[in-house]
Amino acid sequence: MRRRRKAAEQPSETGQPVEREQPVEAGREGPTGAGPRAHGPFDISEHPVDEEDDSRAHLGALSIAGHAEVELRLQVDEASGNVVAVMLVAKDGAMELRAFAAPRNEDLWDEIRPKLAAEAARRGGTATPVEGPYGTALHMVVQGVTPDGQKVTQPQTVLGIAGPRWLLRVTAFGRPAQEYRPDGLLETVLRSVVVNRGNEPMAPGEALPLVLPNRAQRVQPPGRPQVQPPV
Repeated sequence: MRRRRKAAEQPSETGQPVEREQPVEAGREGPTGAGPRAHGPFDISEHPVDEEDDSRAHLGALSIAGHAEVELRLQVDEASGNVVAVMLVAKDGAMELRAFAAPRNEDLWDEIRPKLAAEAARRGGTATPVEGPYGTALHMVVQGVTPDGQKVTQPQTVLGIAGPRWLLRVTAFGRPAQEYRPDGLLETVLRSVVVNRGNEPMAPGEALPLVLPNRAQRVQPPGRPQVQPPV
């Protein structure tokens, strides 16, 4: 389905401006639209961010509102030292955020979803398409290993949130993986996310750059099952 929006005004034969409409993909409206992103996450053009606002974590491509009950962790690739993902952790679950460049008029999530399902199956897990808050999501059960060597399975739900030339991939663990609550703590923080795609040319699927905040501290993650979503 497609919605339509007003384009640039064009002069009519009488010299008065008239409105010409262009198609817009459903689900890509701004914060005043009726799409699934109407209340966030936002694009930087929809919700400008003040870099001096210390109530938010400014992480390069992602800016996230802080919350006293949500811990923000950054996953760093040991080989390159680059930040590859952001983890929001609360008492009832967690959400992993990864941002990617996407084509202007194509749905990258439809392309990625089957690949995630195939990788889950290769690892002995399952993947089932479900209806999520941002369109089709993927509910997966994958295998992992605890720090003491015990094999476990862990359910997770992967959301694909499409914005202007970007895709935010959110992997939910714990309660949000089983029951998405619009007024839930993690869901509320997720809606505060602002994505800054930038104007540099990027290949579709290329990770948007993330950076460590100035006061970041390196800590060892607590002992928990080492269950990671398929890359």
